[in-house]
This record gives sequence, C-alpha cells and structure tokens, in this order.
Amino acid sequence: QVQLVESGGGLVQAGGSLRLSCVAHGGTSNIYSVGWFRQAPGKEREFVAGISRSGEATNYVGSAKGRFTASRDNAKNTVWLQMNNLKPEDTAIYYCAAQTRPNYPHSAAGWYEYWGQGTQVTVSS
Repeated sequence: QVQLVESGGGLVQAGGSLRLSCVAHGGTSNIYSVGWFRQAPGKEREFVAGISRSGEATNYVGSAKGRFTASRDNAKNTVWLQMNNLKPEDTAIYYCAAQTRPNYPHSAAGWYEYWGQGTQVTVSS
C-alpha cells in the first residue's frame, strides 16, 4: 500500500516561492508518474504538473508553465514541486498523486491511484 505525504506549504507573499515535497512510503517500486493537483475553495480540483518516473517527461497546466517545476529523486522516494513567482490565484490545497503503471503524467485525475492528504498554499497580495 502506497502512502503519499506532502509538505512544504505555507503562507507567502505574491512573487514569492515555495517548494512542495511529496514523499512516498510503502510499495514505492510500483510508483511511476506523479502528478500535482490543487483545489481552491469553491472550485474543482485541477491538474498543475506531472513528472514521469524517469523525469524525462513532464506535463504542466498553462498557468504553471515557466513558474513551476516538477522534479524527483527516486532513491529518496520524493517528488518536488518548485513554485516561483506565486500569485494569489495559486492559493489552494495542493495534492500529489501517483500512478502505479508506466504511463505518461496525464492531467486527468483518473489516471492516479494514490493520493496524499494535501498541503495548504496561501499567497497574499
């Protein structure tokens, strides 16, 4: 059973940066692509970024391109999301999610079998 634990969220001013971490526990050899999603109050969950197991393939939502970077270290069972130039509209709970089959880091949530509990990111103006 895979367990994902996010950390690194917090309160930051607009223009600032945060780095989120997602650490996997248990069954980590079965983890392939990892995605980052977010959900703001009153809004639907949306895909933010994803990274393949090798790190060679990444996928970003348009608003994240050029500002967010996904990376990973499989030896540490950790995936990061570096977020720069944060904006108030980035405020949300951020979740990481893992696929257990070798697929592209798709943006649709249905591709991901395991989910973390989320970490809050708040960007003040």
